[in-house]
Amino acid sequence: MDFYFLLFSLFFPRLTMVGFFLFGNYPANTVPLWADWLLGVLLPRILVLIYIYQNMGYENPWFWIHLLVAILAYFTGSWRSYVWRMNRSAVAEEIETA
Repeated sequence: MDFYFLLFSLFFPRLTMVGFFLFGNYPANTVPLWADWLLGVLLPRILVLIYIYQNMGYENPWFWIHLLVAILAYFTGSWRSYVWRMNRSAVAEEIETA
């Protein structure tokens, strides 16, 4: 598996998969084509984890790094959700003080 695929997919999984697909360097895998497209659109980090597991195994540090980033990305949310939570708590404080 290409080092640059592993590195770029850590930060930009969808863009990395599209770029590598267009240039013909998609990782070897046994995932059906329809599942490649579906997971690539809906859950790209899970698809990258499947690729790493199939090509390198779960003992590889890249697998654990990508798993940690996937957990953080899915459970902590994006910057937009952080701002939404902060605004929501500010509104709640205003209601309590009124």
